[in-house]
Amino acid sequence: MSAVRTTAGARRPIIEIRGVERIYDLGKIYVRALDGIDLDIMENDYVAVMGPSGSGKSTLMNLLGCLDTPTAGRYLFEGEDVASMDDDELADIRNRRIGFVFQSFNLLPRANVLRNVELPLVYAGMSREERIERARGTLDIVGLSDRAHHRPNELSGGQRQRVAIARALVNNPSVILADEPTGNLDSRTGEDIMEIFESLYRAGNTIIVVTHEDDIARHARRIVRLRDGHIESDEIIGRPYLAETPAAH
Repeated sequence: MSAVRTTAGARRPIIEIRGVERIYDLGKIYVRALDGIDLDIMENDYVAVMGPSGSGKSTLMNLLGCLDTPTAGRYLFEGEDVASMDDDELADIRNRRIGFVFQSFNLLPRANVLRNVELPLVYAGMSREERIERARGTLDIVGLSDRAHHRPNELSGGQRQRVAIARALVNNPSVILADEPTGNLDSRTGEDIMEIFESLYRAGNTIIVVTHEDDIARHARRIVRLRDGHIESDEIIGRPYLAETPAAH
C-alpha cells in the first residue's frame, strides 16, 4: 500500500470554512465557542491548530472532523456542504475520508494490532483478504509489521500511537486529523511520532494537528492560532512540499 495522496501541480481546497459559528446553549447562558471563522485547508497542507484553553480549538477540531456541525456559516469538505449531509453521509466521511489520531490512542484492548488497523475497513465492507493485505501494508509504513499479532498492552506508548496512525491511514483518507497526538508520550517518543507525520506529509497526505505544544507545532508548515473563538493568526512557517508521485487508490 502506498501512502501517497497527491500529484505535483495546482492544489485543490479540501476544507473551506466561511463565517462558521458554534454556539452552545447552556441553559441560562450561551457560549460562542467559534465566532465567524474563515479557513481554507488545501490538499497536502500540514497545519497545526493552536490556542489556549477556551480558544475554540477543540470545537474547531470537532467541526473539521464532522463530529459536530456549525450553528451558522458554511463548511465544505471536498466541495460538499457538510450541513446538507445526513447521518449516514457524515459517518461515511468520518470512516473513509478523515483519519483520526487521538491522544489516548483509542485502540481495542482485546484485539491485536492487525485487527485494530483493519477496523475501518470492516465498516467499509471490504473483504477479509483485502483488509488483511491493506492493514499489513499500512503497518509496514509505520514500522510495525512485526507487531501485527500483539495486543495493545504488549506495546509501548509510541508503538500504540503508531498503530493508531496506521488505522487512520488505512482507508487512504483525504485528511489525517490528529488531536494532541504526542500528549501521552515522552518528548523523545513524541519526536519519533512527528517524524512519521513528516514522512506522511512528504508522501502527499494532508495533515491537521491540534496541539498546545510549540515544539510539536513547529513540525507543521502552517500554524493557525485561535483566541476567544477567532483566528488570531495564520502563519506559513515552512515551504510547502508537493509530492510528485501519483496517488494510489
